[in-house]
Amino acid sequence: MSIGSICAFILLNLDFGVTVRFAMRTSLVIPVFNGGDSLTANLQTAIAYLEARSESHEVVVVDDGSTDGSCETITRVASKCVSLRPLRNDINLGKGHAVRQGVMASCGDRIVFTDMDLAYPIDQVGKILVALDAGADVAIANRVSPQSTYHMSPAFLNYLYTRHALSRIFNLVVRIVLRLQVSDCQAGLKGFTRKAADLIFPRLTVEGFTFDVELLYVAKRWNLRIEEVPVDFHYFSEPSTVDFMRDSILAIRDLASVRLNAFSDRYR
Repeated sequence: MSIGSICAFILLNLDFGVTVRFAMRTSLVIPVFNGGDSLTANLQTAIAYLEARSESHEVVVVDDGSTDGSCETITRVASKCVSLRPLRNDINLGKGHAVRQGVMASCGDRIVFTDMDLAYPIDQVGKILVALDAGADVAIANRVSPQSTYHMSPAFLNYLYTRHALSRIFNLVVRIVLRLQVSDCQAGLKGFTRKAADLIFPRLTVEGFTFDVELLYVAKRWNLRIEEVPVDFHYFSEPSTVDFMRDSILAIRDLASVRLNAFSDRYR
């Protein structure tokens, strides 16, 4: 293992109150809530991918109040890999909170967050990093791009169609309410330069799944360059943490909250 991947970040709290931060090249943030049997393998896959890139890195894993032993799994993996930084919430606070927590604790010049189930294969992280290196402030996966590809089990075709239809309706509402011209607001793979992350994440207020919309709206308000990236997407199981009816109601509430924050100039 290279020196960079062993631990390329150090935080020193000096006696006179100054924090010295030694930055690294890449931070990968993974929120986890009840990760299940695949958690160990997926974390090892993410770590191996970053190590193969031969650049300084960290994997920040935020356990958001899991009740299935995920915390113990993360701790066990971290004990064997010093580039994995575990964070823990005692109770479930929401995906938005977990991602914000991980990003703000990260040290990378480039920060990417992705879903624990690796529905976006880990090499798709590289596409996001390429877009950031090419000049984007924010790079986001676009599942509806003509260049994107889906790999899925036929057993979930009806479910995926329903999910896609609802996603298109929600995206239309976002365009109308927030005038946010993004094709795929809520893909679970997004990346940021350090500067963009430091501008966006301290201003976020939404704790749940709709946090993606808020962060993109804040990026727009700060005139950051947003690049949409075609990706490969794997769909072989139904997400256990999603309830369409409940989350649709919460999403409308969150959109109203973002709009109210905008009126009150909260994001400036």
